[in-house]
Amino acid sequence: MNKNEFFSSFPGVLKQKKVWYPLALNAFGLFIAILAIMLFSELADEILEKETLQFDQTIISAVDVIRSDWMLSIMEVITELGAVWWITVVSILTVAILWFRKKDLWSIMFFIIAVAGGGLLTKVLKHFFARSRPTVDAAYDAVGYSFPSGHAMGSFILYGFIGYLIIRSQRGKITKWISGILVALFILLIGFSRMYLGVHYPSDVLAGYAAGTLWLFVCIFSLEWVMWIKRSSVSFSSFRKLISSKDS
Repeated sequence: MNKNEFFSSFPGVLKQKKVWYPLALNAFGLFIAILAIMLFSELADEILEKETLQFDQTIISAVDVIRSDWMLSIMEVITELGAVWWITVVSILTVAILWFRKKDLWSIMFFIIAVAGGGLLTKVLKHFFARSRPTVDAAYDAVGYSFPSGHAMGSFILYGFIGYLIIRSQRGKITKWISGILVALFILLIGFSRMYLGVHYPSDVLAGYAAGTLWLFVCIFSLEWVMWIKRSSVSFSSFRKLISSKDS
């Protein structure tokens, strides 16, 4: 067996995936997670001290300037894209696609953990901080406590994970770029709609993004780590078989 044949039979370890890949990936995830924790902690500290954030007042005043009937109608539609019923529908469709088209059990499992766990975490945080809403309106799915925003956190996790799945796929770069832009736009618009409708403070939305970022990255990097271990175990198994056959 010549050198080229040896390396072509051992792509997983020496050619396709470097040993440093999961380490660099998790280091980046850790950096993002730390930033999210710092942001959430800063906001949470202000909420626990029952302080009125100047940040909230400034944003609310700016939003009041652009209020109109036609924009209100648009925001009423956009806010539904982060509602529990819509997240449930999109989650079921995503799981169905991953199962029937990809048979990707690991992605399905971590996707469910991300969405369901994010919903549970939102409830726990809301009850812990127990911040009252600026406006209670059942028509906008605005009941219960305010901090952090469930729409902001839920949409960040759902659309963020879907965006990750698209970027990880074999689709072209243009499709991936468009998908990434749409994901970011959806998330930002949903958060803005909650402020525009007056059912969340801006700090609620920002905290929802921070908590959503942390949980999403935990789930994504856990999935990436599992997939890397799975690929590596296959590659190293092939390598051992290759060495054994070479010795014999």
